[in-house]
Amino acid sequence: MSLNLKPLGDRLVVEPLEQEERTATGIVLPETAKEKPQKGTVLATGPGARDDKGQRIAMDPQVGDTVLFAKYAGTEIKLDGKKLLILKESDILAIVEEESAKSKKK
Repeated sequence: MSLNLKPLGDRLVVEPLEQEERTATGIVLPETAKEKPQKGTVLATGPGARDDKGQRIAMDPQVGDTVLFAKYAGTEIKLDGKKLLILKESDILAIVEEESAKSKKK
């Protein structure tokens, strides 16, 4: 998918990762019973907010990062049949680091 969105300021475009459709016991969940996803992949980032002097503040999340975000945060849009969220950087709660990346830093 070619992403034709360029977020402004400290906003990001995130593709939510859908939750499992079955419970641990094998019960299939209907769409209305699923929880809103709180984990997603960053597809695009804005240039960052500006400080009091007008300088850009670099954003921590980068394209390709998997992030956790607030449950009801952002604005949901549909693009090419996919659900996407436009979030402010402050709605991002954490960046999920893979175990292998974590061990490389040590």
